[in-house]
Amino acid sequence: MAEPVDTAVIIVAAGRGTRAGSEEPKQWRRIGGRSVLARTVAAFSGFRRIVVVLHHDDMARGVEEFGGTVTLIAGGTNRAQSVRNALESLVSSGISRVLIHDGARPFASPALIGRVVAALDRAPAAAPALAVTDALWTGTDGRVTGTAPRERLFRAQTPQGFRFPAILDAHRAHSGAAADDVEVALAAGLDVAIVDGEEENMKITWPGDFARAERHLKDRMDIRTGNGFDVHAFTEGDHVTLCGVKVPHGRGLLGHSDADVGMHALTDAIYGALAEGDIGRHFPPSDPQWKGAASHIFLSHAAELAREKGYAISNADVTLICEHPKIGPHAVDMAAELARIASIAADRISVKATTSERLGFTGREEGIAALATVTLVKS
Repeated sequence: MAEPVDTAVIIVAAGRGTRAGSEEPKQWRRIGGRSVLARTVAAFSGFRRIVVVLHHDDMARGVEEFGGTVTLIAGGTNRAQSVRNALESLVSSGISRVLIHDGARPFASPALIGRVVAALDRAPAAAPALAVTDALWTGTDGRVTGTAPRERLFRAQTPQGFRFPAILDAHRAHSGAAADDVEVALAAGLDVAIVDGEEENMKITWPGDFARAERHLKDRMDIRTGNGFDVHAFTEGDHVTLCGVKVPHGRGLLGHSDADVGMHALTDAIYGALAEGDIGRHFPPSDPQWKGAASHIFLSHAAELAREKGYAISNADVTLICEHPKIGPHAVDMAAELARIASIAADRISVKATTSERLGFTGREEGIAALATVTLVKS
């Protein structure tokens, strides 16, 4: 199920993370080959509106990392001000709920996020937490000075969810800093529901947390590969549509939909990696509503299905097989269009072409074939 369209996500990543023991802010350090922040954003890929709050020095890096897939907002002098800046950017956007999440928590699961969203049906605010089970001490100079009761104590986590007007008013009325947005909500008199947190939803804070995160990734890594193949014959026409790009040509391609052979192969590769069959299973050619349909509908559906199942498209490779038209001049635009439709970075998709050396139906210029390979990663 797709995430609610009236719910936005704010990811707070404007801090410097000095306790993590590196000159590079912790949100930009890499775990498993990707930045902490990129993994955090990917955890919310099912949401249509994601606002990432960055330090003003990191804005260019944010554009490079995320392109136009998220909205970037400059942070304030403290966390509360950074969140308020993001909230103000969502005014008049039609948003009725918002999730606010730490940029250094890259492992929020779909189930945890779903619990927070569902709790907003019955409360103006909700947040995940874990009950404290360890004994609590007080201490000074490396020595225990006393004990403290642990009853009714919880370890707070994010994402913390709120009905948008309520948390906006709460932040507008709040002055000074706050440890998190629940503190701001409580100061405004909001009722905050507690939902079950998860031990895996760790916040990277200390140097040793990076090793823990790497171990966690190794334990949960799930990699899948899918292949797709498609063929369409030439027919009358003055252009072909390949990988979403209209290419002038003396003939068109024959097909039930728009006959985009490259996009069909890529779509089938994603479905294959998910063990979800092919385009025909999800969009039967016997159904007249799909006659002449634009192929971006199919690819968008496959990519969204992958996200719903917790997978990210790590990379995709599409090979078009034909004598003509020439693909090289259009390959970069094709890759960019596929990336846009699939909502992934352009450098994760490759489009290239080859001929069959005048052999077979492609060599006789009777049609075009396409091969696609996709790697999906759940991490």
